[in-house]
Amino acid sequence: MLTYISGGQRSGKSRYAQDLALQLSPSPVYLATSRAWDDDHRQRIARHVADRDARWTTLEEEKHLSRLDLTGRTVVLDCVTLWLTNFFADAGYDVDTTLRQAREEFDRLLLQDCTLLAISNEIGMGLHAPTEAGRKFADLQGWLNQYIAQRADRAIFMVSGLPLVVK
Repeated sequence: MLTYISGGQRSGKSRYAQDLALQLSPSPVYLATSRAWDDDHRQRIARHVADRDARWTTLEEEKHLSRLDLTGRTVVLDCVTLWLTNFFADAGYDVDTTLRQAREEFDRLLLQDCTLLAISNEIGMGLHAPTEAGRKFADLQGWLNQYIAQRADRAIFMVSGLPLVVK
């Protein structure tokens, strides 16, 4: 079962996904994909860690999610955007390579028998990126979001902390 949860920054995606995971399982998994890029990012990671209590198992994996054994688990994947950033940086900002690698890895992840709640940002709804790399990433994120949403059993769009059921 794949539930796709998207929305803007600070729209309530993570809180919604965590609440839903706890409704589905007494001991869910939080699958963190972020690299600690700078001090601000380390603080964001610490805030997310503090949001979870002892019921949670936290796993960290920057790219190869399918290597983890998630069989039978309820998993919050937080988040696709940071996960995609890792592929993009490692591929030298090559859009085609990044999209291919991310799609292939996501497909391998979906072969596991787990309940997956995948969180992603809708970054293309804001300002037009001023840099070429930013514009490429916004396009890339949009294409991957579409790819995941098409495979999802449910899709939720978060707006100001409120879930809007899209699919």
